[in-house]
Amino acid sequence: MEIILALMIAVLTSAGIFLILQTRTYPVVLGLTLLSYGVNLFLFAMGRLHIDKAAILGDNENAYTDPLPQALVLTAIVIGFAMTAFVIALSLKAYSKLGNDHIDGMHTKKRRER
Repeated sequence: MEIILALMIAVLTSAGIFLILQTRTYPVVLGLTLLSYGVNLFLFAMGRLHIDKAAILGDNENAYTDPLPQALVLTAIVIGFAMTAFVIALSLKAYSKLGNDHIDGMHTKKRRER
């Protein structure tokens, strides 16, 4: 099970980094989203989550789950959603201003020079 989780983290992270390096805005937004999913899975894996155990300390110190990774992932989901909404709004504004969806805007400059 650990191998599958590690492979999923690796695939999501590598696909996210590949998409971030593209020249159009939509793949960059998709890459940021995939990268955040990979980070969330990594945080879950670092927490060593257990099934049917309390998230707080009780009488038995060996039968609890650390609540910190769960809180970090929940916070990361909210921040990732806000970041995705902001980047989509920013890319739509850039598209309406420049007329294309390239990150560097070079295609617009080349057309103007001709």
